[in-house]
Amino acid sequence: MDRDIHTSDTLLNSIHTVLNNHKALDIVNIDLKQKSSIADHMVIATGRSHRHLNALADTLTKSVKKAGLKPLSINGVKTSDWILVDLGDVIVHLFHPEAREYYNLEKMWKVNSTDSQMSYVS
Repeated sequence: MDRDIHTSDTLLNSIHTVLNNHKALDIVNIDLKQKSSIADHMVIATGRSHRHLNALADTLTKSVKKAGLKPLSINGVKTSDWILVDLGDVIVHLFHPEAREYYNLEKMWKVNSTDSQMSYVS
């Protein structure tokens, strides 16, 4: 998969759709293009339970595989408090509510409320 902006934005929109359709909570996008070379975007979302987090990760993984992209890694499925799905251009963090509050990645990346709203990219 090409690493151009169009590709990462298309992937970001697909992730947003999957997470919204499967009732993920508090979806936040962090644009990393000017902050880090690890990825173009980081998506953070919350699941209601351990089962919900596993289902979100599984559905997201199946969706991107169906589109022809293989996740680089998936971590945390066994513990289910924090699942990380590395899709190359986009890194997805799925948290249990308490773990999300504890790790507070938004604060670490200094995201303010105007930067953090997930939206479709044209």
